[in-house]
Amino acid sequence: MRTHILLGLLLTASICAGQRKVDPRYTYVRIICVVPIVGQGTAADPKRPQYAPAAAVQGMPGRSGIIGFAQQISDDGKYALVEYVARDKAAFQAILSDKQVKVFFKGTDKKDDIEKDLKKYKKDFDLNKFGLVMP
Repeated sequence: MRTHILLGLLLTASICAGQRKVDPRYTYVRIICVVPIVGQGTAADPKRPQYAPAAAVQGMPGRSGIIGFAQQISDDGKYALVEYVARDKAAFQAILSDKQVKVFFKGTDKKDDIEKDLKKYKKDFDLNKFGLVMP
């Protein structure tokens, strides 16, 4: 009986110790898309990607909605290639409802498909060098 208990404990310990941490680039729900740049470029209305949250609320603990984003400007300067990060998919409702925005889900859609589409806007786009690390 003791041998079975000891083996059970050793097996449990080895399973728990074998789990790896999730890469921070894949935590939360993440989408990648191309959106127009909006805003007048003033302090009250800065230029930013459409759907981007105000800087004052970005990344606040316990916040619902979009909690962060990373962007690159397109070669023509009219669009932003953006990765939006949220705690749940519901935060992207407005983006997903916008039929003019093609959305890729990070971790679900293929890297090659994402890069092929985004290279239409930025010729040297590299998904490996793009994204946002969230704590």
